[in-house]
Amino acid sequence: MNKNILEIINVNKSYKHKNGEVKIFSNISLSIKKGELIALVGPSGSGKSSLLNMISFLDVPDSGEIIFQDKKLSGLSEHDKNYLRINKISLVFQNNNLLNDFTAEENVALPLIIKNEKKDKAIKHAQKILKEFNLSNRNLHFPDELSGGEQQRVAIARCLIAGTDLILADEPTGNLDYNTSQEVFSYFLKLKKLNKTIIFATHNRELANKADYKLSISNCDIKRTDV
Repeated sequence: MNKNILEIINVNKSYKHKNGEVKIFSNISLSIKKGELIALVGPSGSGKSSLLNMISFLDVPDSGEIIFQDKKLSGLSEHDKNYLRINKISLVFQNNNLLNDFTAEENVALPLIIKNEKKDKAIKHAQKILKEFNLSNRNLHFPDELSGGEQQRVAIARCLIAGTDLILADEPTGNLDYNTSQEVFSYFLKLKKLNKTIIFATHNRELANKADYKLSISNCDIKRTDV
């Protein structure tokens, strides 16, 4: 059985711009194993978000292949891609993407509700998860009633309840202070212990150095750097 959860093979990516074509990646390849915690680093505009978007099937490479759990992106229908996004891949963004008119427990329960689990059962499960994240006193609060760190913990709790194998986080601590960033990162470590694969884009050197290794993007290339 292939131990790699993700493989990127000879991928090229560029975007059209009014001033001409902007090359993002040139023939990049890498393999990622299940259970790894990986920091994606590089200057702004280097392609961190573009890579995460391709891995999550929100964008496609110009050429080359992305293989997730032995499934080739190029061979998937939109239905299959949506299935994988719902069941296998979770996304955490800097702005956390919580639904403003849903409470914390409803936001966390959403992946189960999408999978047609009864709402009452999903809410009870969400309440249990939020307790593990020390957020029981925030169950019925809406996102704008939560601090930035609390919002990110709710977003990560939503990943946990979804039971996905791959978590992609784009600058998840970018808007947070030092202590809150450390706290949020501690939950990534807990997910790693559950054998989840986490790839997080960051400018925070300290957090990047706590990963299993770094993937550094520069000059349309990507290289692994052990920490």
